[in-house]
Amino acid sequence: MVKKEKQKIEEIVQCPECGSKHLSKDYSRAELVCRNCGLVLDEDIIDHGPEWRAFDSEQREKRARTGAPMTYTIHDKGLSTVIGWKNRDSYGKAIPTRNRAQIYRLRKWERRIRISNATERNLAIALSELDRMASGMGLPRTVRETAAMIYRKAALKKLVRGRSIEGVATAALYAACRQCHVPRTLDEISNIAHISRKEIGRTYRYVSRELRLKLLPTSPEDYISRFCSELKLSGDVRTKTVEILREAAHRELTSGRGPTGMAAASLYIASVLCGERRTQREVADVAGVTEVTIRNRYKELTKKLDIGIAL
Repeated sequence: MVKKEKQKIEEIVQCPECGSKHLSKDYSRAELVCRNCGLVLDEDIIDHGPEWRAFDSEQREKRARTGAPMTYTIHDKGLSTVIGWKNRDSYGKAIPTRNRAQIYRLRKWERRIRISNATERNLAIALSELDRMASGMGLPRTVRETAAMIYRKAALKKLVRGRSIEGVATAALYAACRQCHVPRTLDEISNIAHISRKEIGRTYRYVSRELRLKLLPTSPEDYISRFCSELKLSGDVRTKTVEILREAAHRELTSGRGPTGMAAASLYIASVLCGERRTQREVADVAGVTEVTIRNRYKELTKKLDIGIAL
C-alpha cells in the first residue's frame, strides 16, 4: 500500500493547471501542492519519514522514533518513565522557575517508586552486578539477557534466601555462559566476581538443580576460537586443533579430562604442526591451566594419535 502511494506521487511531475514542475509536499496538511498556482494535486499523502540509515550513535539517536526496547537486564525491564535531570520540557523549552520545585519533587518520587519493594531492590542490585561482570569479561548481549532471566527465575522461587546476592548472580552468569555456548571457566568468573570458586560451584549446582536447567558438559572445541584469537593464531591452526580434538573424542581420549586442558594441549600441538609455535607457558596463561597439565595431555595425544613431533 505504501509502495503504491509513493509511486502515485512520483508519477505527478507537473501541475496540470499551469504546467509548473515546482511541486512541494506539505506534511502538516498531508497535501501535494503546486508552488506556482497553489493547486492541491493530492491529499492524505503518507509521511515516509527521514532516512533510516545511521552511521554513528549520534545519528541513531536523532533518527530513533521509539524508546529503548524491553530488556530483562533492568529490574523493571526498562519500561519505567525517567524524568531527566535537565530542567527542560518535551519541546526543549526551559521550565519556569516557579515550577522547578515541583519537578524536583516528581523526580525524587520517581526514583523512589522505581524500587518499591524488597524483590525489586534485590533485582536491581543483582542485575547491576551481572552487568558489571559481563562487561568485564566482554560477554555478548545474549549471555547477559539469559543470565538475567535465570536470576529472575531464581528470585521468584526464593532461591536467593539464605545466600548472597552476588553468589547467585555469579552462578546465573556461569549457567548462561554454558547455555549460550560461550564457555568461561570457573577461575575466570571467580577472578572477576571476587568470589571463591568453591562457592560459585556449590551455588551453581543448587540453582541448576532447582530450576531444572538442562546444561550439557562443555566441549574442548568451544574454547578454541577464543584461545586462537588471544594467541593471534591463524585459521589453519584452529582447523587443525578441531581435527585433533575430534579424533581424540572418537577414540574416547577426552572423557574424564578437563576440557580446557585438552583444548590447550591440542592447540599447542596444532601450533607446532602449522609452524606457528607458541610456548607452553603462553598457552597455559591463556587457557588458565598449568604447564604440567599441557605436557601430560600433550604426551597422551601424541602417543595415542601417533603424532610424530618433538616436545
